[in-house]
Amino acid sequence: MTFRPTRRLVLTAVTLGALLQFAGCASTGNTGPATVQSVVGKTAELSTFNKLVATAGLGDVLSGSNPVTVFAPSDEAFKAVPAATLDKLAKDPAALKALLQHHILAGTTPSSAIQVSSAPVATLAGTKLAVSKAGDFVTVDDALVVKADLGAGNGVVHVIDRVLTPPKK
Repeated sequence: MTFRPTRRLVLTAVTLGALLQFAGCASTGNTGPATVQSVVGKTAELSTFNKLVATAGLGDVLSGSNPVTVFAPSDEAFKAVPAATLDKLAKDPAALKALLQHHILAGTTPSSAIQVSSAPVATLAGTKLAVSKAGDFVTVDDALVVKADLGAGNGVVHVIDRVLTPPKK
């Protein structure tokens, strides 16, 4: 009696061998989900925001375990801010930190959770933002979200077209 492998058996063996061969090819680099800080760092149009976050010492907030929502102004938004204002902020770390914290909310708020009209939300600076939706457009105070829902393991980033100014105290 001779053994003749069937076509199905041969295909199964080949498939199994291929799967076992490639099983060891998975990347062992970053096994966890990205943080908000890494999303900001990898998003080309947020390079200015990323540098200012580092200058203000807020990297731990964006890479920590507590979830955050960031309304991050694009590089174009920062170009609209007068150079004298940016220079003043660079010389006043407390004011820079307060300005950036005005762009950050505790918790994760995807654009799908934003309502047409909702109550103002509290920022990490202790200030309030008016966040609302009109059709597919999301606004934050007088800024428009131009790129929404850049997800991370500890929150979400929404790119906005203006730098938000905290209210005067």
